[in-house]
Amino acid sequence: MTVFRGPPGRPSALVSWWRRRPPLGFAAKVSIAIALGLSFVITWTTLSPTSSSQQISTERTYFAADIADPPPTSRNATSTSGGHRKKPSPRGHRKRHAPARSHRPNATPSPDAAASKANRTEPDSMPEQESNEKEREPASEWETEPGEEQEQEQEPEFAVPEENVESNGKAPKEEEDGKAPELELGDDSTELDGDEDDFAETTKNKDSKKKKKLPPLFSSTAHYHWKLCSAKSGHHYTPCVDFDGDGSQRHHERSCPRSPVTCLVSLPKEYKVPAPWPERKEKIWYGNVGHPRLSSYVKDNSWLNRTGEHLVFPAEESEFKGGAKHYVETIDEMVPDIDWGKNIRIALDIGCKSAGFGVALLEKDVITLSLGLTNDQTDLAQVALERGIPATIGSLGSRRLPFPSGAFDVIHCSECNIPWHSNGGKLLLEMNRILRPGGYFIISSRHGDLESEEGISASMTAVCWNTIAYSSDDASELGIKIFQRPASNEEYDLRAKKDPPFCKEAQNKATAWYIPIKHCLHKAPAGIEERGSDWPEEWPKRLETFPDWLGDLQTRVAADHSHWKAVVEKSYLDGLGINWTNIRNVLDMKAVYGGFAAALSSEKVWVMNVVPVHAPDTLPVIYERGLIGVYHDWCEPFSTYPRSYDLLHADHLFSRLKNRCKEPVTILVEMDRILRPGGWAIIREKLEILDPLEAILKSLHWEIVMIFRKDKEGIMSVKKTTWRP
Repeated sequence: MTVFRGPPGRPSALVSWWRRRPPLGFAAKVSIAIALGLSFVITWTTLSPTSSSQQISTERTYFAADIADPPPTSRNATSTSGGHRKKPSPRGHRKRHAPARSHRPNATPSPDAAASKANRTEPDSMPEQESNEKEREPASEWETEPGEEQEQEQEPEFAVPEENVESNGKAPKEEEDGKAPELELGDDSTELDGDEDDFAETTKNKDSKKKKKLPPLFSSTAHYHWKLCSAKSGHHYTPCVDFDGDGSQRHHERSCPRSPVTCLVSLPKEYKVPAPWPERKEKIWYGNVGHPRLSSYVKDNSWLNRTGEHLVFPAEESEFKGGAKHYVETIDEMVPDIDWGKNIRIALDIGCKSAGFGVALLEKDVITLSLGLTNDQTDLAQVALERGIPATIGSLGSRRLPFPSGAFDVIHCSECNIPWHSNGGKLLLEMNRILRPGGYFIISSRHGDLESEEGISASMTAVCWNTIAYSSDDASELGIKIFQRPASNEEYDLRAKKDPPFCKEAQNKATAWYIPIKHCLHKAPAGIEERGSDWPEEWPKRLETFPDWLGDLQTRVAADHSHWKAVVEKSYLDGLGINWTNIRNVLDMKAVYGGFAAALSSEKVWVMNVVPVHAPDTLPVIYERGLIGVYHDWCEPFSTYPRSYDLLHADHLFSRLKNRCKEPVTILVEMDRILRPGGWAIIREKLEILDPLEAILKSLHWEIVMIFRKDKEGIMSVKKTTWRP
C-alpha cells in the first residue's frame, strides 16, 4: 500500500480522514480482533515446520548423543510411541546444519557419512576421573542397568550348521550343480534367548521392540581411509597403558585417551606367525615381541636365551633357580592338601616374568593367569602371550583389579617387590577380595629380606590369614611362605583389634571396574545359598556341575553349556574354514556363562572370557566353573598388547554396544590391534549390523572366508591379513 503525503507541515488526506472518522462500535472491535487472530493462526501454520521436519531438526544422528540411556517415551518430539526415534533424513540435516569438524582424523568416512554427523555437538565434559567413576561402574551383581538395550530378547541363538550336516560333523558339500545346500540355523531363542535380561529378572516393554535406526557409523555407504598410529611405541602401542604413546613410560593406573583410537597399529618388520602349540611354548620369534626393554632384560638374565631369530625357553630353566618344576614340587611338599589340578584349578601369578610358574602348572591341569604390572618396566606379559600362556596387564594401585570377588583358588607372587603392608595394607585387602575363602596365598623372596617379611606378617595377621607353611629352599635360594584365607567369619569375629574394619553392606565386593579400593575387610560368605560358602567340585567336574547357589539359573547355565557344545562341535571346528592347529589364545568378547569356553576345554586352547561392564555380572559363574575372565568396557581399548590373540569370538557384541560407544567402529579397530596377522574372528550378529561390518572389515583388507545369512541373523568367519596402510 502506498501512502501519499501532503506538503510539509500539512496533514495528508488519509491522516485527515482518520482523524475525522467516527469511533468504532463494540461489535466492530470484536470482529477486528477475531480477524487478526485468524490471520495469525493461518500465518503461523503456513510458516512453521511440520511435525516431521521439526523432528528432523531436533534428531541426533551422532553416537556421542547416544552414550546416555535411551530417551524416555514422553519425549514425543523425538521418539515414537515405543520409545525409539524415527530414522532422520540426511538431506534434511544437510540443509539445516553446517559441516562439523571431524573427530576421527585417522578413519575418515565418506561425505555421506560425514554429512549425517553434521549436527554433532559435544556436551560439557566433566572431569575425567569423575566421569569414569560414574559411567563405568557396572550394575550390582545379578542386575542389569535400567537403560540397557531392549533388543536382546530378539536375538536368537543359532549354529551353522546344526542340522543338514554330515555324520562326520563337517560342513555340507556343494551339490553337483555347484549350488551349496542351505545351511540351517539352530533356533535356540526359546531356550537361550534373553539370557542376560532374564538373568536380572527385568520386565520388557513389548512396544519397545520396534526396529531402531542404525547409527551412521554402521552405514554400508561409509568409506574409511585408515592411517597408522603415530605413537612412539610403534608396533607395541597399548592405548590405556602407554604414556602419551611413549612405550618407555607407563601409567600407574589405567588411563585411556580422551579421543577414541581410530588408527591402526603397525606390524613388526618381517612379522612371522607363531609356531603351533606346544612348540611355541618353548620357542618364539624374537622379532614379534622385541623392544629395547626386553633386549636389555635378556642380557641380564641367563634363563632367557636368544638364539638367532628366536627367544628360547628351555624346560629345565626359568626365573626360579633349579627350574619352575622343582619350585612347584617344593610347594607340593609344603602343603600336600593343595592338590593341583583337582582342588586347585585357577591361579593368579602377579608380576609376570617368563610365566615359568604358569607353564609348570599347565602339566598339572591348572590354568594360571599371569598379571603383568603396568608400572613394572620389565614385565613380560607380551612374551607370555606369544608363548601361548594366559596373561593380561593391569596395575596394583588405588583401584580394584577387573576380577570378581572370590575368584582365584591360589594367588602367587615371587620376588614381585610389592609393598603389601604399606598404605594400610590396601593391596592385601584387594587380594583378600579376589581370593576364594579357604584359598592360598603363596609368596617367595630372596633370603635376608626380613624387613619385608615382618611387615607382611603383621598385615597377614590383621586380615586373619593363617601361615600354614614356611620353607627355605636351597636349590631356588628362595624363602617360601604359604598363607590361607579363612573359610568362615569365626576368626574375623575373634579379632582383638577391628582394624581394618568390616566393609559396609553398601560397599559391594562384586563390582570392580574403575572402583577404588576401600580400607575395609569383606566378610566371607556365610549362608549355603551364597557363592563361595563351599569349595567347588574337583576339576573337571566343576565345569559341568552347577552349584545350588545358582538357584533357578542352573537350568539356563546347563542349556547354555549344551547349546555351545553343539555349536562348536557341529560348526566351529569344521564348518568355518578355521585352521585350529594354529589357534592357542582365544578371546570371547561377550561371554555369558562361559559356555563357549567350556565347549573348547578339550582342545589345546585357552579362552579369556570378557563380561562387558554394562551386561549382567555373570563372571563369578565363569570362575566357579574353573574358567578365567575379566570385566571390560569395549568402548575402551582392551588391557593387552597388540597381536595377543589367535581367535576372537563376538556373539551379538555390536548390537549391544552400537548405542553405547561414542564411535563403535573403534571396536573393530581394537579387534585389529589385538588379533595377530593370520588370526581369525567369528562374528554372529543381526544382518542390519553384520552387512555394514562386512564392508568395514573389507576396508581393513580382512579376508571374508565364510558368511551365512538366514532370516535376520548371520554369522561371518574372517581372517586378518598383514595389510597396513
